[in-house]
Amino acid sequence: HRAAETSAMALALALSLSCGFSLPSTITTSAAARRTPTSAVSMAFVTQYEQMSVETGRTVSMVDITKEVAAVVEKSGCVEGTVTVLAKHSTVGVMLNEFEERFVSDARQWLQRIVPPNYPWLHNDIDFRAGPPGYEGGDEAWRAMRMQEPPNAHSHIIQFVVGTSEAIPIHEGKMTIGTFQNIIVVDADGPAGNLGSPKSRTICVQVQGCDGK
Repeated sequence: HRAAETSAMALALALSLSCGFSLPSTITTSAAARRTPTSAVSMAFVTQYEQMSVETGRTVSMVDITKEVAAVVEKSGCVEGTVTVLAKHSTVGVMLNEFEERFVSDARQWLQRIVPPNYPWLHNDIDFRAGPPGYEGGDEAWRAMRMQEPPNAHSHIIQFVVGTSEAIPIHEGKMTIGTFQNIIVVDADGPAGNLGSPKSRTICVQVQGCDGK
């Protein structure tokens, strides 16, 4: 009986979280009754999704977006939950680390040293790339697109070294990051030689949890 009662409570809670409604009624089980007279479950599921544009302008650049993500968390009203930060690019990553000027310089130099742009990466052999099946416009359109493709294999590799996203717990309405942890966007495919116009990168932020009310 105890297992069945526990399963019923778990199902009720899951429904409240997934469907976005509150359970104001009191749920009482024999197991709970032995500890306290009643056990109440009352909460509202909240979610907030936003996209932000981050301007980058170096071969490998790093941008601190901690304050912007914290603002989304506060706007959501979430008290207990998780915020996920995702880069919508295959050459842009997201990481948690200290955003200190000299460390940022160290990190940029290290990434370019372990993944050198001038290495003979196969991905950069543009002429040998086969087009995807059913490419819109056929082979001619694929060849035209291919000629505009930059030799950026190193940028893709740096991205998967850094990682695409971070998921951060929210407790008592705040992100549970450390004093010296910042949410950093790493663009590994900025304008070559620190020249040219800055790039605009899209970062997705989604908050999920409960409002604690």
